[in-house]
This record gives sequence, structure tokens and C-alpha cells, in this order.
Amino acid sequence: MEHQVQSEQPVSSETPQDPPKKEKSEAMEWLKAIVIAVVLVLLIRWLFFAPFIVDGPSMQPNFHTGERIIVNKIIYDIRAPKHGEVVVFHVPSEGRDFIKRVIGVPGDTVKVEGDTVTVNGKAIEEPYIQGILNEKHSNNQLYNTEANFPNDFVPEGVVPEGHIFVLGDNRSNSTDSRRIGFVPYGDIIGRADLVFWPLKDIQFIKHH
Repeated sequence: MEHQVQSEQPVSSETPQDPPKKEKSEAMEWLKAIVIAVVLVLLIRWLFFAPFIVDGPSMQPNFHTGERIIVNKIIYDIRAPKHGEVVVFHVPSEGRDFIKRVIGVPGDTVKVEGDTVTVNGKAIEEPYIQGILNEKHSNNQLYNTEANFPNDFVPEGVVPEGHIFVLGDNRSNSTDSRRIGFVPYGDIIGRADLVFWPLKDIQFIKHH
């Protein structure tokens, strides 16, 4: 037969001092978990992703000054850059980082004449600026009034091994490979993958 003990007072095996110790222990565990989580987030961000701020008009109409973007820093450790991808890279001569679009990869012969960009002798399609091109051309205007390529700054049109050729989407207001030359892989920080600020402009970046 089972025996039960009934009492008006609860029966406990713990001393009155135990509950505060238990609460303190749980608080420490939570603190440790939070610290570990923060460290992991910072480590992942430092190793794999990084935020950058767009500064300047060179990638209009697709990117604007003040926009915050997330850059994937690991992708080009896995594979080489591809045509149409938007990349962030460091320019030692300028002492700052640029954001541009990949037009040529190693071995490509690139030529820019007005609004016509050819790669290996074939005019490429550029849907990311097609709207503004159509607008300019309907008014008998050129979108690119800045510089052609090759030119006096960069006379060689073949992209060397381990480099890329980049252009800004805003062809008339962009310091890009037409002036700074080919970008070595070692200077590439990563691929721009996400606009996260301002909130109204949040979007994954298309790489045509």
C-alpha cells in the first residue's frame, strides 16, 4: 500500500539559500550564451560577410549614396568572379573601396565605344542600364560621354590572368577600369549581395 504524507507546509529538500544560487547560475549561463552568440556573429561577419556604405554616383541608377549593402566575402575564395556581378574592391592608389560591375574576366578582350561594350568581339546586353540607355538614345544622346576603352590610361584591352575589368553603371561619372586599370583578384573584397538600408530599398542584388 502506498503511503502519502500530507502537510500544510510544502516539503523541500533544499535549504532557503538554494533558490538565489540557482537563479544566479541560470543568469550566468544566459550571459555566457549571449556572449558566445555575439562572438560568433562578429566572427561570421568578419570572415564571411561585411557591411559597406555606397558613396558616390558611379553606380546609379542601381545604387545610390548612403545605401547600406552586405558584401559576401567568401564567394571568391570558392570560385572566380563572373560577368555582370557587382563587386566591392580596394583601390590602393585611392586608399578606399569601390563598387563596380564585372564586365571582363581573365582572357577577355574588352572594348568600349560610346554606349557599345563588346567582349571578345560581341556586343553585350546590359539590362541593368537598358532603361536609361533607351531614354538617352531616344533623345539622340549618349549615356557614356566620359571615356572609351582602350585609351591612353589603359592601352591594353585584354584582361590579364588573375584580374577583372570593371565599369560603373553610371558610365559618364565613374572612375573604373577605364582609368584605374584591371583589378587584381587580391584586391577584391567580395560580391555585393544585399541592400539592407534604407528599409524601403531592401532587396537582393541581381547579378546579370
